[in-house]
Amino acid sequence: MLPHAVAQEIMDEPKIDKLQTIYLFSGLGADYRIFQQLELPGYHLVHIQWERPDADETMAQYAARIKAQITTENPIFIGVSFGGMMAIEMSKLMPTEKIVLISSAKTKNELAANGNFFIKYGVYKFIPGSILQQSNFVVNNLFGANTKEDKDILAQILADTDVRFFRWAMNSMRHWDNETNPQNLIHIHGTDDKIIPIKNLKSDYKIQGGGHFMVLNKATEISTIILNYLR
Repeated sequence: MLPHAVAQEIMDEPKIDKLQTIYLFSGLGADYRIFQQLELPGYHLVHIQWERPDADETMAQYAARIKAQITTENPIFIGVSFGGMMAIEMSKLMPTEKIVLISSAKTKNELAANGNFFIKYGVYKFIPGSILQQSNFVVNNLFGANTKEDKDILAQILADTDVRFFRWAMNSMRHWDNETNPQNLIHIHGTDDKIIPIKNLKSDYKIQGGGHFMVLNKATEISTIILNYLR
């Protein structure tokens, strides 16, 4: 099992069955902690559990395998980075009410156009797992983790990263073939994202100064955008 791979349901018990459910897809190497600063009152939040992938599994095949975790009709999806791409793949398998992408890409062209060095040339295959799980100045800068709190959270998430899942996810992004742009989707992206630069994307909302980690450190602004979209 992946560390912390337990579906987290953020809501106390009262009348959960009457609340609309939002499914949260965390980013590459991340887990439920990436969403901890979002404030979405009035919704039942469920974190998708990443399962062990098969070596040659595509994103589409993986989405079909974990589809059973979606237990409500016309769900709402929120996906960060890799999780946004998985949310799009999942949306092909069922009707969805709304989709929110954060620090992600909608199609293979948006992802490829940014020419991420680690993805394009398969560098991720050769980096030792011990390094992938360590936080340092370069990683903090890439993710936009600037405060001590951000750096501490990122370090904890990286330390718990499942290296096998990380490499599979990077490889599946490299070969992602999606050309579908769902109509019921909004895309929120940071102007300072170094992992998936904004220059070759068409985002609906631009977060000034937002980096790839902005779902944590720009959570108030992002929460407001999401709530306005959902209501």
